[in-house]
Amino acid sequence: MNYSYWELKEWFTNVDFTIVGSGIVGLNCALQLKKQHPKANILILEKGMLPQGASTKNAGFACFGSLSEIIDDLKSHTTEEVFNLVDKRWKGLQLLRNNLGDKNIHFQQNKGFELCENEAFFEDCISKKNEINQLLKPIFNADVFSTSENIFRFQKIHNQYLVNNFEGQIDTGKMAFELLHKVQKLGVKILNNISVKAFTEIGNNVEVKTDKITFKTGKLLIATNGFANNLLEEKVKPARAQVLITKPIKNLHIKGTFHLDKGYYYFRNIDNRILFGGGRNLDFKTEETSLFGKTDIIQNKLESILKETILPNTDFEIAHRWSGIMGVGFKNLKGQKKAIVKQVSNNVFCGVRLGGMGVAIGSLVGKDLANLLDE
Repeated sequence: MNYSYWELKEWFTNVDFTIVGSGIVGLNCALQLKKQHPKANILILEKGMLPQGASTKNAGFACFGSLSEIIDDLKSHTTEEVFNLVDKRWKGLQLLRNNLGDKNIHFQQNKGFELCENEAFFEDCISKKNEINQLLKPIFNADVFSTSENIFRFQKIHNQYLVNNFEGQIDTGKMAFELLHKVQKLGVKILNNISVKAFTEIGNNVEVKTDKITFKTGKLLIATNGFANNLLEEKVKPARAQVLITKPIKNLHIKGTFHLDKGYYYFRNIDNRILFGGGRNLDFKTEETSLFGKTDIIQNKLESILKETILPNTDFEIAHRWSGIMGVGFKNLKGQKKAIVKQVSNNVFCGVRLGGMGVAIGSLVGKDLANLLDE
């Protein structure tokens, strides 16, 4: 490529820290690095026009686990591990809100509702509700989970919901914009549409090879989550999530964040529309991909649940469909729900495998990733 002296000098010379990925983790990592090293030259490389992966493609749930999900986690994790998972997610959400401000990210706490498809499932969850509330009380100083009648008149579900009283929602686009604005104001450089292909440690530097240019950096921090396998050997599996959103619906009465079928489906209100995603469980193998795309099997199912369960007596039209790529663990791997934040080699570090909880833990993982350099 034909680069000028000015371009090479300003963007690719004396780079102290290079962060791969401009999503929640990468941007929070840059914020923390700037706090600790105010004069450092920090460069963020992003392969998309906007942050790729899931940071700007998620559903905007400020969640930390539904009742059934926490019950399920207790089957493969100790109570201490589950407590720590929820604690970290809650602390991450507070960090996100404190960093950016509730107003700027349109944070609302309209509660989370879990819909049960049958009475047996509902009763099983209710039988463990008090135990989970007790477990989480030191974090929230109140009961997290309660129940509610079917106030939104959904069909084909049990007549009571499981309610998460602390769950909230945000505007994902505004969150990403605020983060980008914040780091750029601090002098962090961000280059878009540039893909890192490989890296090699050479003495005290790392040579970074991209599809546009090869340059040297002092430290390399990888925050690519769902795409981590392209650069690292860590146990991270890509997981595609498909989403759709309706056109505005007059007098929409639905308000909150909702989980269906053990959280494999999730929906919420936004701008008088219903945003609805999920369905990976219909075809796990196909959805274990880092390629964006949509499939008929999942899109058709999302539409039929919309029609039969969520908006049974309401005319609606689909306005838009998209997909995002998460990074998850392997089911048989111990501690697979925990994010991987570690030093990979002398000058290379990573913060990946957010397990679909990027909004909750992304800020904290980015901060922890930056803190690794000063340990």
